[in-house]
Amino acid sequence: MALEQELKVYKTKLPELALDEGKFVLIHGTSVVSVYTSYEDAIKEGYSKFGLEPFLVKQIHAVEQIQFVSRLFEAQPCHTSLDN
Repeated sequence: MALEQELKVYKTKLPELALDEGKFVLIHGTSVVSVYTSYEDAIKEGYSKFGLEPFLVKQIHAVEQIQFVSRLFEAQPCHTSLDN
């Protein structure tokens, strides 16, 4: 899975990072690089330092909001008519 290592670091460091809740953390490999006030600043720094190497920018939330889908819907074919 992409960024698996960085997500693990985020979860491990979350108790410390929670002090900066709402800000954005930049993680590369096993290192927390820094925390930024804006997503744009974190992304710019990530590309500046790591180029096209994978890195994670994530907003810090002490409690993650869970996305829940109760059931899956099958896509219905779209019927269009060219005759008017």
